[in-house]
Amino acid sequence: MKLRVRHTKLGKVRFTSHRDTARHWERAVRKSGIAVAYSAGFTPRPRMSFGLALPTGAESLAEYLDIDLVDDVTLADLSLDDLCVRFAAALPVGYEVTHIVSRESGATSLQEDVVACTWRITLDGVQPDQLVEAVTHTMSSSSVLVERERKGQRSTDDIRPAMLDLSVAPTIDDDHRPHLCAMVATNGRGLRPTELVASMFPTLDPVDTAARVLRTQQWIEREGELREVIPAHPLAARAPAECA
Repeated sequence: MKLRVRHTKLGKVRFTSHRDTARHWERAVRKSGIAVAYSAGFTPRPRMSFGLALPTGAESLAEYLDIDLVDDVTLADLSLDDLCVRFAAALPVGYEVTHIVSRESGATSLQEDVVACTWRITLDGVQPDQLVEAVTHTMSSSSVLVERERKGQRSTDDIRPAMLDLSVAPTIDDDHRPHLCAMVATNGRGLRPTELVASMFPTLDPVDTAARVLRTQQWIEREGELREVIPAHPLAARAPAECA
């Protein structure tokens, strides 16, 4: 049996890496007592696969992983709500398991299935009218070129095709800084939120400007339409307003 888990990554835990997140989950699975399947070989590991890596320092309302259970476990043997509670007790503060669903055998992996992500980026040092102008200019541009370096080799890439939609998001609580809502494609070489900010505000430091980076949704394509991997409940606990 296979499970698919949706969870948050909020607060101080955002400073841990993707590999740290995998370690946190391996430990949580052991502590929860779930009958997870293990790989063969000299050093067996729990059979778990993770979705797209979250940049270190970014937060998320929609992170995913798949867990394979031993063959003789069935859905009737489990209480998925109880598993949410058991995982929550075993995970560091900042992770909240919001959904667990069964996953069909042979289903496409998360890495292959996710085609886009939505980000909410809180901007420092940018005025609201500047953000509106930058969004309008970027969306009307036929190409947006950025220089990248990989393995010592520099290249110039057009990142405009990866920008599926940009808009100004509403404010949250008392934070009146401007918020950028961006849906970006994940195909090929992914577009990092800091690269997006750097392209829109080339005179500013993108790391300082992107004061908070929050992934709100991950999207898969079915019958020509985008939908969330696991749709969030509209009243999910501690979930701030998502991009409109």
